[in-house]
Amino acid sequence: MPIELDGFKRGSFTHDGAERDVYRRGSGPGVVVMSEIPGITPQVIRFAERVAAEGFTVFMPQLFGTPGKPFSTAYAASQLARACISREFAVLAANESSPLVDWLRALCRHVHAELGGKGVGAIGMCITGNFALALMVDPSVAAPVLSQPSLPLGLGAARRAGMHISERDLAAVKERCASGAQVLAMRFTHDPLCPGERFVSLRKELGPALESIEIDSGPGNTWGIQRLAHSVVTNDLVDEAGHPTRQALDRVLAFFGERLRG
Repeated sequence: MPIELDGFKRGSFTHDGAERDVYRRGSGPGVVVMSEIPGITPQVIRFAERVAAEGFTVFMPQLFGTPGKPFSTAYAASQLARACISREFAVLAANESSPLVDWLRALCRHVHAELGGKGVGAIGMCITGNFALALMVDPSVAAPVLSQPSLPLGLGAARRAGMHISERDLAAVKERCASGAQVLAMRFTHDPLCPGERFVSLRKELGPALESIEIDSGPGNTWGIQRLAHSVVTNDLVDEAGHPTRQALDRVLAFFGERLRG
């Protein structure tokens, strides 16, 4: 059974017959935090707490895993395997979104309807990273953040460059960008799960609407970041002033403020 997270209120949200727990904390404009594999780990919780402390209302849906359970390689592998066979995730699709995006769009609309304002923020991480882009089809999403977007999985040039979004949805996103919407995306430069070709595609399609942060994780990098570093604002965050991961975290919080408060 899911545990209660200290300081968070557990509720639920239902759309199209699918009900999921959603953990809520804070006040102010809404931000939907979509956790990475394996789920709402202590590191993801700490990130959500930081967002709430900046004056936002965090909504954190339980998409997989057990809330509060610590990260481990075995735990991550088991949850990734579950996602790969789930009908809600299309992990190999380069040019279409996962079906779960529809439920998340409905959640964003619900949050915006309740809280009002300019819109809601949405951050996806790893397997949910690309979702933040697809959510932009709904006008309620005003501040999308893609943290190490890792779909589609798999080999081949098309998948490495893929953005996990349909042509129709991408066209809608580009229309929003032409009208002033902005997108923030970030990755480590040597992350095998989030290849550089994917960011080339994002820059090509979104142009100046994209703000990208690529943190050097190559051999001999100044900060000693491991080559396999992956999770920018959670597992691989070094919470020290001046560190590039802390700078990325600070930029995410500022981006939410700029787009949701003005």
